[in-house]
Amino acid sequence: MKKSLCKSLLLAPAILGLAANSPVAAQNATNDRLLNQLDSYTREGKTNTNSINQVTNVNQLRDVSPADWAYEALRSLVDRYGCIAGFPNQTYRGSQALSRYEFAAGLNSCLNQIERLIASSEAVVREDIDTINRLTQEFEAELATIGGRIDNLESRTAFLEDNQFSTTTKLEGEAVFGLAGEFNYENQVVLQDRVRLGFVSSFTGQDALYTRLDAGNATPFDGIDTGAFTYSFDNGNNVEIGWLAYYFPIGDKVDVYLPAAFPLWQDFVPTVSPYLDTFTGAGGSLSSFGESSPIYKIGLASGGGIGFNVQLVDFVTVSAGYFGGDTFNPDSDTDGGLFNDEYSALGQLTFSFLEDKLQVAATYVHAKFASSDNTIFDLGVGTANARSPLDGSLSTNSYGVAASYDLNSRIAVNAFGMYTDADVDDGSDESEIWSYGLGIALPDLGKEGNLAGIIIGAEPYADQDDIPLHVEGFYKYQFNDNLAITPGVIWIQSPNGDSDEDDALIGVIRTTFAF
Repeated sequence: MKKSLCKSLLLAPAILGLAANSPVAAQNATNDRLLNQLDSYTREGKTNTNSINQVTNVNQLRDVSPADWAYEALRSLVDRYGCIAGFPNQTYRGSQALSRYEFAAGLNSCLNQIERLIASSEAVVREDIDTINRLTQEFEAELATIGGRIDNLESRTAFLEDNQFSTTTKLEGEAVFGLAGEFNYENQVVLQDRVRLGFVSSFTGQDALYTRLDAGNATPFDGIDTGAFTYSFDNGNNVEIGWLAYYFPIGDKVDVYLPAAFPLWQDFVPTVSPYLDTFTGAGGSLSSFGESSPIYKIGLASGGGIGFNVQLVDFVTVSAGYFGGDTFNPDSDTDGGLFNDEYSALGQLTFSFLEDKLQVAATYVHAKFASSDNTIFDLGVGTANARSPLDGSLSTNSYGVAASYDLNSRIAVNAFGMYTDADVDDGSDESEIWSYGLGIALPDLGKEGNLAGIIIGAEPYADQDDIPLHVEGFYKYQFNDNLAITPGVIWIQSPNGDSDEDDALIGVIRTTFAF
């Protein structure tokens, strides 16, 4: 028998030992389960930290006492051959049943020890050698099966190591197909898509560099300002950089967010909206408004900035960040640069209670917008008057509160309210903007991974608007880890802030592929 086979089998977590002429107890598992465990350990390599600790004294096993009928047999195997292994919690589990494959693995452990003793000219009892010979013949088929499986796994592991994508980078992807229609503003039924391909790299094990490529053709419906989907993104299905950011810690209490392209506040700030907010992904709410408070969609940049999360105490997190406008543009005449006329700055206190079941956040955002493009809210939320309420360069101060509570593992509720005061820089005019909402999430409804949601609220509206009341319901059915289908309906009263216009009624079936 090859020594490499013997050494590999010593890693098997099912090895609990054997007694030459006594019944032996081991881990209760099927043959396939044992082989899967061998598969796992072979992938992890020889430095595996989960391998069973070798027992050098039977007293190391907490569940074995001198009163046990097999105590002497175990002690003999430990003292004479040292081929007994225990579980990491120092137990032997002697009452569990033993499969033939597990017995073969245990037998091989003792064979390996006996080979070592013979090679070093140490004494081995003749009766034990005869017993081992008989057992070796009896379990020859099982030992050969395990050996063949391990050889196959070693070959597959070597191939994967030679052909792996990267030792530092993980590939992630999401593709969304949206079949949707709006029925009151003469829009056609459309089939739209958005695709994201992300590369997540880590260099220290605690940091993460995100590089994401985006493509899509999902334009909002004509005639209505509100009701954009989370996947609404249109660049003609050209492949472009959609996000570039780096996360890293400073000590145990500070996390740093360093974006270089297209950052979001919700990339690092707790939005206090469990289940509904998936960071513009396609796994939570259908609409951009339904994700979380629109205060997190104020002053988003195409360039970069910086953000921090500081854990003051266990239940208080301080978040702060700054996003420039066109940070990559050196021309001051077009409002370029990191510290020119266009920027946004956020500060937030987040409180967590009852083991994070109850969260409360207070948020402030100060922003400045150039006259060339003074859009306050991004990602399709709010009426036209709310997004750009005044002509000229604007300064805004926004205040928001949000709270969420997990009633139990199947019901979570969140609510938010926000107010924005917008002023023209020359002091000639001002506007007030409001938004508020309530969300109910029902995770694992009908099946693990499913999600039902109901969202009711007012999308951002200016003081000259009628209230654009947004009502949304959806049900995500998770077929497996990689496929989910989410049908839903969105109804919006006064979608453009004018009660004299028709309500908007939107139906959608969203299909999300993820890997």
